[in-house]
Amino acid sequence: MKFQLDSFNRIGEGLREEIESSGKVVKFSRSESPFDYDETLKHFFIFLSGKIKFFQMSLESGKEQTVYLMGRGDMYDTVVLLDGKPHELMNEVLEAGEALRLPISKVREWMYKYPIFGEIILKYVAAQVRHVEELATDLTLLDTRERLLKLIVRNLESGEKGRNMLEGLSHAEIAKLIGTVRHVVDRHIKQLKEEGILEAGRRKIALKSMEKLQEQLDQIL
Repeated sequence: MKFQLDSFNRIGEGLREEIESSGKVVKFSRSESPFDYDETLKHFFIFLSGKIKFFQMSLESGKEQTVYLMGRGDMYDTVVLLDGKPHELMNEVLEAGEALRLPISKVREWMYKYPIFGEIILKYVAAQVRHVEELATDLTLLDTRERLLKLIVRNLESGEKGRNMLEGLSHAEIAKLIGTVRHVVDRHIKQLKEEGILEAGRRKIALKSMEKLQEQLDQIL
């Protein structure tokens, strides 16, 4: 098993060999929920492909909020890695893929043994903290149209993942990323198409005019 991800290019051969000898590539299929808290107490995952959402849901209302949408290069679960306690986020595979599964005790050991590896993990944790902080702020301060515009821009700029994570998502799943419901997203996307900002078809959103999108963003940022 050869471990190749851009974010881990700086690690030395010694650590690379340890990762490849300790890790196992596991497959996951659409609609599965393979990353429950029992599993993450034992294992740490680095995603190689696919798309997985991690979310919370109100059992009373059935309302869902996606907290993380993860794909190639993402890692789970950094919360358990750092504090060793169960982390009860729900999960669902939206697109089949593969992950490198590592013993979480080994990952903790490598963070101290190999400073570059520890730096990679901590920078990733910082990015997650910023994401959750921005999500909380956006849900409080921005309306649904503004949240959708910011989501689209973030994914157009997602060079580190090498892909637009919105590609292939239904409007219902996009709605769960911005704290609303499908028909609201339907309405906003229709308006943005009419305004010449987006091109949108079945499970696909593409930017038509960056200039018009920037005009919209200048009003809210």
